[in-house]
Amino acid sequence: MTTETHAPTTLIALLHGPDTPGIVARTAGWIYENGGNILHADQHCDIQAGVFIQRIEWQPSHPDAIAAESARFYAHATTRLGMTVRIARSTDRPRVAVLVSKQGHAYHDLMLRWLAGELPCEIRLVVSNHATWEHATREHYHVPFHHIPVTPGTKTKAEAQLEALLNAHGIQLVVMARYMQILSEDFLRRASAPVINIHHSFLPAFAGARPYHQAHARGVKLIGATAHYATPVLDEGPIIHQAVAAVSHRHDVNDLVRRGQDLEKQVLAQAVNWHLQNRVLAYGNKTVVFE
Repeated sequence: MTTETHAPTTLIALLHGPDTPGIVARTAGWIYENGGNILHADQHCDIQAGVFIQRIEWQPSHPDAIAAESARFYAHATTRLGMTVRIARSTDRPRVAVLVSKQGHAYHDLMLRWLAGELPCEIRLVVSNHATWEHATREHYHVPFHHIPVTPGTKTKAEAQLEALLNAHGIQLVVMARYMQILSEDFLRRASAPVINIHHSFLPAFAGARPYHQAHARGVKLIGATAHYATPVLDEGPIIHQAVAAVSHRHDVNDLVRRGQDLEKQVLAQAVNWHLQNRVLAYGNKTVVFE
């Protein structure tokens, strides 16, 4: 007979703020003085911007002290160190909504990874402007599916429906798995959760529509995919992950699309996983990814 063991819950803090002498010692010292045990710590200094960035994970002094210790560290880092701080627990499983249109390659890859336990989250709902993947979502993934058609005349109403769904389910992350609609500036400003988008191009090159056709017309030798946080400025949000593949004059547009779709799946899944593991810190229009 075997006894299943569970790893103890740890606290993960992502912080950034003014770079000052001794700041690493002051974060680590606080944890030591309060009986915690640091498991992982990584930091970076953006010298040009004068910004200190850190990810630190530690085991609290006692399992029952997690909530109190989290609150006290937050107070220490914000008031004493002047940091912007986000704290999570290693056992957190954020509530996720996935948006998809007709192209399903990135969507199905994400859902299958989730079913396999690769993504530490709860996918609470899938929303689409088409009914294409309703049956697969309900019958194979057992996730609620919401069809919200979008036309130029109904876009505002559709976004209001989407916002209501996200709020009703307490969604903490929105993933655009090739959702072929541009979320409005108003929607993104009101959104209570970050939005990750996969762009089928190596941004900032070939932003906007039909990037593979643009790339083919330019005779590029590399194509890519970019996962980024969506912001009111189209395709210019902080970049989380990118990848490229080599192509040549022998590849037509269809070849580029096929190769590009493979990249899109990998890049989106990695970006979402890093976000869920609290490894991505966005500041300004940049990110630091603690791999």
